[in-house]
Amino acid sequence: MAVKRVVITGMGWVTPLGCDLEGAWRAMLAGRGAARAVRGFEAGTFATNFAAEVDGFELSAFLGEASRVHERAGRGTQFALAAAMMAWRQAGLDRGGVLPERAGVYLGAGESSPDSAKFGRMCIDSWDASAGVLDERRWAEAACGLDLWREVEQEPQMALLHVAQALGVRGPSMNCMTACAASTQAIGEASMLIAGGEADVMVSGGCHSMIHPLGMTGFIRLSAMSTRREDPSRASRPFDRTRDGFVMGEGAGVLVLESLEHALARGARPLAELVGYGSSADAYRITDIDPHGDGAYRAMSMALERAGIDPQGVGDDGRPLVHFISAHGTGTRENDGIETRAVRRLFGGFADRVPMSSLKSMTGHLIQAAGAVELIACVRSLETGWLTPTLHLDEPDPACDLDYVPNVARDCNGEGGVGVCLSNSFGFGGQNDSVVVRRWGE
Repeated sequence: MAVKRVVITGMGWVTPLGCDLEGAWRAMLAGRGAARAVRGFEAGTFATNFAAEVDGFELSAFLGEASRVHERAGRGTQFALAAAMMAWRQAGLDRGGVLPERAGVYLGAGESSPDSAKFGRMCIDSWDASAGVLDERRWAEAACGLDLWREVEQEPQMALLHVAQALGVRGPSMNCMTACAASTQAIGEASMLIAGGEADVMVSGGCHSMIHPLGMTGFIRLSAMSTRREDPSRASRPFDRTRDGFVMGEGAGVLVLESLEHALARGARPLAELVGYGSSADAYRITDIDPHGDGAYRAMSMALERAGIDPQGVGDDGRPLVHFISAHGTGTRENDGIETRAVRRLFGGFADRVPMSSLKSMTGHLIQAAGAVELIACVRSLETGWLTPTLHLDEPDPACDLDYVPNVARDCNGEGGVGVCLSNSFGFGGQNDSVVVRRWGE
C-alpha cells in the first residue's frame, strides 16, 4: 500500500498570549512576553514566584452548553478541549465528513493539577513528628477527604476521554508522556498512523498545566527555572549569555491531521503538509541531555531525511532548503548551547543562514503542550511569511552563535516567504523529537 501524504487542516491553541489563533499570533509577532507574578496560588516564598499563566479562560466560550459535561475536567484537559474544538471547526469537521471509526486522538497530555491544599493538609496531619515517619493509618484516614473526581481527573489519559467524547471520534486513541517532547512525538506518530492508512483523521497535540505548588517546586529543586524575581517579564531569555533557566507556562495546542486524499475528497483546504518526523533517545541521564547533542542531531536528521530534504542543500533561489527552525530553546544553560551545536553539525556551513527562534521567550515553557503550540506557530509562518522573534536576546552567548531572530519579528516575504520549517522538542529523560512542515502547494 502506498504511503499517504499527511496535511494539516485545522489548528487551535490556548496560550498565555491568548486563545484566539490570530490574536495570539499578532502578540507573538509584536514580541509580547506573558511572564509575571503567579496569581493562581500564593507563591511569594518560592525561589521562582512567576510564570506565564492563561488568563480568563472559560471552557463554555468554546463548547457552549456542552461544557457542562466536562466541568470536572482538570485545567490542562479543559485547555485541550478548547484547542481541539477550535481545530475541529477550522477543519470543517463539525459539519461531518469523516467516519467516527476512522478518526482518532493522539495527545501528549500531562497529569492535571492536584488538589494541593488538601494534599498538603494530608501530609501535615499524617506526620508523626516524634517518630519522624509518616503514619500510614492517619494518611489513609486523611485521604478520605480528597475529592474523588479531582483525583481521577489527574490521570493524563483523561484528556483523551474528554476530547474523544466531545468530538465523537472512535478511532485510534493514544497518549504519551515524554516530558517536553510529548506533543511533538504525539503529532509525529499520529501522522504515521495516517500515512500507513490506519486512520483518515487524527486530532493530535498536547496540553499541560504545572503552575501549582508541586509542579513549581519540582523544577525549582532541579534548578531548572529562572529566579529573576526582580524582572519576571524579561526572565525567559533563550540563547542569551545571562540566561538562568526557563519560565513555566501552561496551555494546549491541537492540530487536525488528515490524509491528503481524504481532505481533498471532502473539499477541505490544507493549511500545510507534514512531511517528516524523527525521534531518538539520548540514553544518557534522567535530567541532563547528551552534551554532544547526538540525540537532537539524529532526530532532526531523521525528520529531514523522511521529508526528502538535504540539510546542506540549496533551492533554485540559492537559499537553504530549510527556511526556519523552531528551536526547543528553553533558556537553560545546557539546552541552548547543545541545541546550537546539534544544528551546526547538521547544517554545516549553511547553519548561519537558517534562522531559528524560541517561542518560549514569550509564552514560557508549556511543557507537554510546547511542541504543538510551536508547530502551529510554524504553520502560521508558512502562511504569512513572518518569523517570530527570540525576546530578551541582548547579550549573545559565544556558545550560541546562530541567527536566533533577536527581539524583532522578521518579514521573509521579500525573499520568497517561508517554505519549510523544522520544529524541535527535547525532553527530560533524553527524548528528542522533530517534525518538518512544508507550505501547502510547494
